Formats: sequence, structure tokens, C-alpha cells
Amino acid sequence: MKLESKRLEICPINLRHKEEIFEYRKDKEANKYQSWIPENLESVETFINKVHPKVDVPDTWFQVVIIEKNLGKVIGDIGIHFLEEESQQVEIGYTLHQSFQGKGYATEAVERVIDYIFMDLNKHRITASLDPENIKSIQLLERIGFRKEAHFKESLWIDGKWVDDIIYGMLKKEWKNR
Repeated sequence: MKLESKRLEICPINLRHKEEIFEYRKDKEANKYQSWIPENLESVETFINKVHPKVDVPDTWFQVVIIEKNLGKVIGDIGIHFLEEESQQVEIGYTLHQSFQGKGYATEAVERVIDYIFMDLNKHRITASLDPENIKSIQLLERIGFRKEAHFKESLWIDGKWVDDIIYGMLKKEWKNR
């Protein structure tokens, strides 16, 4: 799998990306809404080695990196969770290097991956799970046509406390008609 957009290349994660991933993923403040913040390069290697090597395998996560074409630099990553339910639904999550936020890169990357999921993989529905305080991510999803489907109170145990979780979703027909 290799995807391209105007400014980006999106390809499967691998060990050659570990230093660049560690660079933006280790920032605890910038990634405060993420469930994984690596402490060292070894934890990045472990993460990469746990990612399923094939796309569209039920009950697995497939991870891609976002590469800025002009710089040839990894600036973020997107996880695609292929759910078991008839293999027609996926969940996505994304992280972008703080220095590249606010420039349209996340929108460009997420839109390209969504197009791939709906048009190439022919999936029916995509969801995203977010912390309700993650306003930038919520705005991104709403801007590209996702709708809020649920708000679960204190439903996740993260870093020793119960936190809320909101779910955004989109159907293939909504993506095609937007």
C-alpha cells in the first residue's frame, strides 16, 4: 500500500522510521490525547513490530506513516483498525508532529486514507474515538464530514483515571455525497 496526495506520501510503517516517529511521539504535552507515548526508541521498535504487516486483516491495526514529500520527512502516522464485524467497519486514529500542525497536513492525509478505505477497500463505515477535550481533532473530523455519534462518560481508564470518550463516524455513502 502506497498512497499519495499533493504534498504527502503515505506508506506502511517500518523500522527505518523509528527515530522520526520517536521525535514527535515522545512529546507528552503535544500528544496528551494519545494512548501511547514512547519513552525510548526500543518502545517505538516494539510498537512497530506489533503492527500487523498486511492491510485489511480483521481484528488488527495497520499503521502508516505520513511523509512530507519535499522534506522526505515522517511528520505523522495514521492507524487503521480493521474490526471483526463482517470486516466492513474500521476505526482510524492519527498523530501529527506538532511543528506541522495547522498547515492542512492532517486533513490532507486523513482524507487520502479515508478515500482509500472507502473506495479501494470498499468499507461501509469509519469511526474515530477521541477525548472530548481534543478540539483540534474534533474540528478536523467535522470539517471533512464526520458526525458525532456518541459521548461515553468516564468509559476509559487512562493514566490512572477515568476519562470520557466520544465517537465520530462516517458512512461510505456520506463520503461519496459530500
